[in-house]
Amino acid sequence: MDRRLVQSSNVRSVGYDAPSKTLEVEFHSGGLYQYSGVPETIYQGFMRAASKGSYLHHHIKGRYPDRQVR
Repeated sequence: MDRRLVQSSNVRSVGYDAPSKTLEVEFHSGGLYQYSGVPETIYQGFMRAASKGSYLHHHIKGRYPDRQVR
């Protein structure tokens, strides 16, 4: 999945696959996570958010199944 670099103190890059509704988040720490079943509207909100970490915490983590890729 292609990811786009983002301006964030916590998040390095973000990718999204619309057909599978999979959101991929890479952190500056090196961790890479995939979140399943994420609607495109949530992805778009994440990309527009002034604080990626805050948006991730309030709208994605704990709401969608996740798995650590690395």
